[in-house]
Amino acid sequence: MSAPKQAQGAERQHLDPKLVLAAMGPGLVTALAGADAGGVATYSTAGSLFGFTQLWTIPLMCFLLIVAQETAARMGCVTGKGFASLIREQYGVRLSALAMLAVLAANTTVTLSEFAGIASAMGLFGIPAYVSVPIAALAVWLITMSGSYERIEKVLLAIACVFVTYIIAGFMIGPDWGDALFNTFVPHIQSGTRYVSLLVASIGTVIAPWMLFLGTSNVVEKNAREEDLPYQRVDVITGAVAASIISWFIILTTGSVLFPAGIAVESAEDAAAALAPLAGRYAEVLFGAGLTGASFLAACVLPGITSNAICEAFGWERGADRSWGDAPVYRSIITAVIVISAVVVIIPNVNLFGIMMAAQVINGVLLPVLLIFMVGIASDRHVMGKYANSRVWNVITWFTIVSVIILTIIMFVLQALGY
Repeated sequence: MSAPKQAQGAERQHLDPKLVLAAMGPGLVTALAGADAGGVATYSTAGSLFGFTQLWTIPLMCFLLIVAQETAARMGCVTGKGFASLIREQYGVRLSALAMLAVLAANTTVTLSEFAGIASAMGLFGIPAYVSVPIAALAVWLITMSGSYERIEKVLLAIACVFVTYIIAGFMIGPDWGDALFNTFVPHIQSGTRYVSLLVASIGTVIAPWMLFLGTSNVVEKNAREEDLPYQRVDVITGAVAASIISWFIILTTGSVLFPAGIAVESAEDAAAALAPLAGRYAEVLFGAGLTGASFLAACVLPGITSNAICEAFGWERGADRSWGDAPVYRSIITAVIVISAVVVIIPNVNLFGIMMAAQVINGVLLPVLLIFMVGIASDRHVMGKYANSRVWNVITWFTIVSVIILTIIMFVLQALGY
């Protein structure tokens, strides 16, 4: 045991900074795309309803995200295959088809929430949904059809820079830093359906089902192999920490301003608008800009990863560099998801906030199913060889699975009892 540990230690000590930078991208894009419109709505609601009392979930979620994404990246590096392909090979066509149906339903719902987020954010600046959503849908379609993974990744990383607006907004409102840090490291658990529902939604937005597929496919697209694992781990950890910082600042901002004023928001748009009279117009603009960037980034990711997973599971041609003639199903699914999502969102009087919150809860419910597939594959030494999960890693993954299941059951019981 000591020799491999020493080898791993030496490997970490000699990480080439240039190679670290070259490896950066998949983990950052995956984690930051998880801080999407539904995530902004979830954390805004948590801050406005419960102040800082859910800040303690952020470090925990960050750790669980690292576990899930490291496992996904490791599977991709070792096998050279995506998650969907591994599910089909290990569990058969029927279970694979069931998993893909769940992914299609969940991802389409989440894509709806991203366009809802764009509509809400643009509404802050007086732009109606019937204008902003079609333009955004066309831009998303053009980016996903660009034909180059490297180009798409660079565009997505550039879009992700907008997340700094949440950090700026957090500093602008002058929060009680001591109280925020105390609540970050000392859990404050409350009873009630809303509190538990937000916990489930938080897990669903931090470790969304589609992120497991994106985590493996991204490293496969970059042709990462076993020797690249240390660099991919740096990428995974960096992405998880960056996404967690963004989430922390969203709760900090809304918890500092809206909770003391007794303003319970029903959408991320409401959160941004409510900040204006209490924290200034700039806070509203920054919050709205962050929501726009978050929604657009995830909207660019979801249709592609959905189509990629389905095509991979059934052996159809796929990839951003494939033409319509080479991969008609791949490009058709992307187009259909974008069009359906955009059309539904611009339907008059549609409940945009309901769509966003429903997407996060659906993710929280479906996540254990895919995590069970993942832990089974990652633990199989016939598949992963010496890179199979350790006992500790399995325990942590099963802890995540059991926690999500328990929280979901509690949520449904409380709802049934009318709490």
